Amino acid sequence: MRALITGGTRGIGLACCRLFFRMGFEVVALYSSDESAAQTARKELPDVRFLRADVSDEQRMREVFAEIGPIDVLVNNAGIDAFAQVQDMSYSDYHRVMDVNMGGTFLATKFAVPAMLSRGGAIVNVSSVWGVQGGSCESVYSASKGAMIAFTKALSKELAPAVRVNAIAPGAIDTVMNACYTPEERAEIENRIPLGRFGTPEEVAEAVYFLATCRYVTGQVLGVDGGGI
Repeated sequence: MRALITGGTRGIGLACCRLFFRMGFEVVALYSSDESAAQTARKELPDVRFLRADVSDEQRMREVFAEIGPIDVLVNNAGIDAFAQVQDMSYSDYHRVMDVNMGGTFLATKFAVPAMLSRGGAIVNVSSVWGVQGGSCESVYSASKGAMIAFTKALSKELAPAVRVNAIAPGAIDTVMNACYTPEERAEIENRIPLGRFGTPEEVAEAVYFLATCRYVTGQVLGVDGGGI
């Protein structure tokens, strides 16, 4: 069994690499540009194949799939944020967030699906709680993650029964993307979470693995948010 995980050198993606490899998968992970993180990941997981690829680059993604061959599981995890009020965002910022978060999900799915339709497979899209309820000053990020949820639900019908398609919607997770909070801001967020703390990448990876392997679940969006923000 082979899994492809985008955004695989840190945070949720790296936790997914660890878990899928531990569970017996051959794992291929993509990263965009951070060679330092990639080298660290390679040292930790020498049997995981890490490839550099911008998920929004159609030609590069075509090359990746030609190189690695068919996959059984696709985890669309690569994503970027843009924290700003809408009037302060540039159109290029908008396009970059949408191109990576939704465009990258589209391209990886487009190239994975032909083989999956004949051999079966599962796709897990890493959305966000903001894709469900929207986040202030993260309107474009929220829109991109909401689009991933709609994409998930549509594809679960389009690709059935051969391919299962699900999404997760993480809440506040201890990742680089959430490292910007001050201790006071973090405490305020934790006070709004019923479980009283930020989640870990490993806890999100467990949800991803469940959706990738549970054979009678498709078209679902699983919140991994400690009970809601």
